[in-house]
Amino acid sequence: MIETITIFVLAIFVGYYVVWGVTPALHTPLMAVTNALSSIVIVGAMIQTTGLPMLGVEANVAFQSINTVSILGAVAVFLASINIFGGFAVTARMLEMFKPKAKKKEGA
Repeated sequence: MIETITIFVLAIFVGYYVVWGVTPALHTPLMAVTNALSSIVIVGAMIQTTGLPMLGVEANVAFQSINTVSILGAVAVFLASINIFGGFAVTARMLEMFKPKAKKKEGA
């Protein structure tokens, strides 16, 4: 358990320095990559939530009961979904900044 917490804390520091060390021109690709990582989290969380059989596990043990892992998996799906939606919204706004503005015609 302590190893897992240590890795999590180290990942927080690495993520902080990676995000703040990126030049502003690369923020949009960085957002796209984080959206892709969140989609991987959703796939893993859905597997944990449903209890789908994995390698070496018999198919008849799936969907037996709701336990802590399935509840945490459902919460992970919900939070990662919010993260992906927000990430795409922010990425769309960032891409809008690069589009040329339409000039208004004065007089009619």
